[in-house]
Amino acid sequence: MGESDKPLARYSTSEMAKDTLEVISYLQWTLPRQLHVVGVSMGGMIAQELVGTHDPGKNSFPDSRVHGSTPGQHSRILGEPTQPHKYVPSIPKAPDDQLDDMKDRMFSHAWLDAPDDYGEFPSNGDRFAAMELKKRQDVEGFTRKGFICQAIAAGWHYKSPQQLKELADRVGRERIQVLHGTLDKMITVPQGLTLAKELGDDEGVTKIIVDGRGHVLHIEERDMYIKALESIVEKTDEMR
Repeated sequence: MGESDKPLARYSTSEMAKDTLEVISYLQWTLPRQLHVVGVSMGGMIAQELVGTHDPGKNSFPDSRVHGSTPGQHSRILGEPTQPHKYVPSIPKAPDDQLDDMKDRMFSHAWLDAPDDYGEFPSNGDRFAAMELKKRQDVEGFTRKGFICQAIAAGWHYKSPQQLKELADRVGRERIQVLHGTLDKMITVPQGLTLAKELGDDEGVTKIIVDGRGHVLHIEERDMYIKALESIVEKTDEMR
């Protein structure tokens, strides 16, 4: 995705975390407890890798709608079979069918059907469709090869219960926040609950479960999402 190089290779969330670390180091954002790390969806997986392997100079770790493992131990524990089609569109579809499928997986129907938040389209769903079609016009920045490689990286992401415990030990449980929508079809809410539990939601981790919302909380519930981030940032700044 984007304007960076996209060589054909096996991508991983750990390699993407290394890329992030290189940017952080270049910018000299290296003081102890200097950074607030926020990850949404696959970004949350990358954040897990970044914080789990790098010396914890991070002030807080809001981890948004991510899961500890897919396809792996958590999926089997929860009885939810691996569903690769969530990540890779293996069967070609017409553009309209692709958009309908993406909207169904990522957003709640209530939000999609509601009037456009910005008043420029008939509904929020129409705005998302227009944004997605606009993105696909960038044939250099958005390629099928790049998308599939990225989706495979998400599918291979794995964090065991022990790794999540060690991550929480390194960061500090009171510095971690997990958010998840109950109608998320990309990464279902039991995965978010398992993540929060294994990080330690009974030992200081903040868990926010939003009823009736889907995978993209920062769009569906923008005000709530901003307030949640402000809350964890203010809390951890006071802990320095």
